[in-house]
Amino acid sequence: MPRLALYTFGVLKSPLTDPGPLTRALHTSGEAVYRKISRHPGYLARAEAADGCRGTHFDLDWGAWGEFAVPTWYGKGRTAGTIALDATLSLWTDLPLAFDAIYTGPHRAALNRRHDWFERTEHPSHVLWWVPDDEIPTWQDGVSRLEHLHAHGSAPHAFTFHRVFAPDGTPTAPTDRVPDVRRRGRHTHGSI
Repeated sequence: MPRLALYTFGVLKSPLTDPGPLTRALHTSGEAVYRKISRHPGYLARAEAADGCRGTHFDLDWGAWGEFAVPTWYGKGRTAGTIALDATLSLWTDLPLAFDAIYTGPHRAALNRRHDWFERTEHPSHVLWWVPDDEIPTWQDGVSRLEHLHAHGSAPHAFTFHRVFAPDGTPTAPTDRVPDVRRRGRHTHGSI
């Protein structure tokens, strides 16, 4: 059975090492979100550095998730003191459960504050795609799918929660697979 891959990417207003209260709030929120999501039904795994968090995203060993990569539009730092991004890569059993994890609980609360932490851009902040059950997506897969989504819009190769596709590539109405958050005013185009 295919699994759902989810890649998220955002450019932060301040470097991750910024000692200010907003960056501290981002870190605290992220810890709560990861704890909750890791116990959510449908969650399978997320990219975590094999050697813990000793280093920056770019020099960590990500194991089967591959070498860390970022979209071409990321133009900020790559060193411990200058890196200003947040990225996740995860695997899910299906779309409705992934949607529920993203749009409820601590992650929903974090989404409500995203403009405190992240720069507003015209680029999408997330992309979804189906992978075979024996495949681990890589950071480069996520980047290439996000860039494809930005250039071509939602397609079976790379899509969003607004315009979804079944594992066989068939377009599926968002209301058939996940609640249509646009009706509730909870979602803006291109951002999780």
